[in-house]
Amino acid sequence: MLTSKRLLNIVDLRSVRDIYRHVTTSWSPVGAAFNARQHKRIDIREKNVGLFGVPELTSPAGFEVAQEHALRETERLVERACSSAPGPLTVQTFDQLSDNLCKVADLADFVKAAHPDPAYRDAAEKTCVKIGTVVEKLNTNVDLCNSLKNLLDNKDVLATLDPETRRVAELFMFDFEISGIHLDKEKRKKAVSLNLTDGSFLQIGGLHAECPDDLVREVAYKIFLYPNADLMQCLEELLACRHELAQLVGYRSYAHRALKGTMMKTPENVMQFLTLLTEKLSERTAKDFAMMKEMKTKLNPGNAELMPWDHPYLSGVIRAERYNIEPSLYSPYLSLGACMEGLNGLFTQLLGVSFQAQQPRPGEVWSEDVRKLAVVHEEEGLLGYIYCDFFHRPSKPQQDCHFTIRGGRLTESGEYQLPVVVIMLSLPHPSKATPTLLTPSMMENLFHEMGHAMHSMLGRTRYQHVTGTRCATDFAEVPSILMEYFATDFRVVSQFARHYQTGQPLPERMVARLSESKKVCGAADTQLQVFYSALDQMYHSRPLACSTTDILKGVQREFYGLPYVPNTAWQLRFSHLIGYGAKYYSYLMSRAVASMVWKQCFVQDPFNRDMGERYRREMLAHGGGMEPLLMVQGMLQKSPSLEDFVDALVSDLNPDFETFIMDSEG
Repeated sequence: MLTSKRLLNIVDLRSVRDIYRHVTTSWSPVGAAFNARQHKRIDIREKNVGLFGVPELTSPAGFEVAQEHALRETERLVERACSSAPGPLTVQTFDQLSDNLCKVADLADFVKAAHPDPAYRDAAEKTCVKIGTVVEKLNTNVDLCNSLKNLLDNKDVLATLDPETRRVAELFMFDFEISGIHLDKEKRKKAVSLNLTDGSFLQIGGLHAECPDDLVREVAYKIFLYPNADLMQCLEELLACRHELAQLVGYRSYAHRALKGTMMKTPENVMQFLTLLTEKLSERTAKDFAMMKEMKTKLNPGNAELMPWDHPYLSGVIRAERYNIEPSLYSPYLSLGACMEGLNGLFTQLLGVSFQAQQPRPGEVWSEDVRKLAVVHEEEGLLGYIYCDFFHRPSKPQQDCHFTIRGGRLTESGEYQLPVVVIMLSLPHPSKATPTLLTPSMMENLFHEMGHAMHSMLGRTRYQHVTGTRCATDFAEVPSILMEYFATDFRVVSQFARHYQTGQPLPERMVARLSESKKVCGAADTQLQVFYSALDQMYHSRPLACSTTDILKGVQREFYGLPYVPNTAWQLRFSHLIGYGAKYYSYLMSRAVASMVWKQCFVQDPFNRDMGERYRREMLAHGGGMEPLLMVQGMLQKSPSLEDFVDALVSDLNPDFETFIMDSEG
């Protein structure tokens, strides 16, 4: 018998049965919630609770109300921080101050990107600007900084702090330092202006030349990457400003500043990692390029020279020829509801955590297509909420991403502030006859983003400043990339991938071939990422001694292998230079760690509860409250070397013998 609360938490299963009368597959409440259009019950007596349940946000004007409330609270907390004796209360006040501003700024940051109503987007944008200005002022508030400095300089008080509290205090001080707090008034003003300059440049989209016509690919490459003098000056000014800012606040280079607190720590370590990876990949990369050249000769005997515009297209052709992966053959087995059931089952077995579909209250969500999930632990109860904004709509950003709306933290009352996040995808809507069907890549992206969400849910830190994904960049992608390994393991996939009409399971051979297809030209693909990472380091680890194009030529020659194309400037389309300055290598590093965790802890049994508990305890639970390398050491129960990280990436490219046997028998 369903309780009244349970009735509110699930979709009307009768409507699902009506829509899918011909379907033999039965869905759990979670699967049903995502395999049918929402049928909202409208009760005019229900009050509009505001976006995410924030009462001020029943209209766009509410952003100004929420903003002003946050600013008044900020003044009170700044006064408390500056007048309190140094101790744990100092750190708690700083974190409360950060939480007070983040709860408004993070929510506004999401709304300005995703809300379908321009009035809401505009109001959110204004709030982001206002809060951002206040944060800049706080980061150069000498009295506020001194209250923290007095704590960190007092050895007796410092000795009484637990490791997480001490780390959070040091992270807050780092924010002051990189804003030039220790400089005189004029230099501090200049540091602030350079920080503001840092984020004011236009981001340019990337190039995807996958046309089968050689000439079209070549022409598109040369035109799209043709040097633009204004953009070139813009990039050079950006790099110069970053270097000046770093030196102004006491760092050798922008890369040294950006890498403090990461696993790699210094640009020298990053370059050692990239150089060693290049050496270990060299033979495989050469074979991949040889395969591509052979394929190009086969397709176009008159023009067989391998060029950069050939790489993405030819690797895809070789992959299709060897494994014939047709996404449409997989999609009927990968309905969105089935995939959500799979995630629910995996997390239940691995972590004791399950999803409960809830009906959003009036005004709580920004689109009727948004689903709300409560994340519940079998012993600890409610952990937080995930809002699933999965479906395409006009003006919605076409990207898959995870937003933190509210971070978890231990409040002054002793209660835990539950985290709230949004996962945003852009999937097709279900129809009257068919649920939303995912391609294999869509399914993997869903698992990837859910890895971020579970990091947010399970990162039960005392301070929101280090909650969940608020951690070192080269560690932040580890939980999400690890989920990709689960998404391609047949033991996991077989638990949920079944045909939406017949209920038949996805054949093991199809899963194995899909997994193996990813390794085709994998060395060359990885080497391309190494090239991008090395270029990012070269631009940010020293002042420019020559043009950015000359630097690119040298790095491409050393770290890629395909020739530079005259009169092109690929760096002007490298949009990650803006947001990932000196940290683009993080994706490779996170993948190396995820690979090591998978192979050592989960490859034998992806549902191993003991390993799941260790994973939560050693990695997820800390957010950014512990040194990232210590979390990795705790999970692996050893201290990995640079060679271990490199070997993990290289071994991922090894063919699976069982798949070879299956193909031979087939």
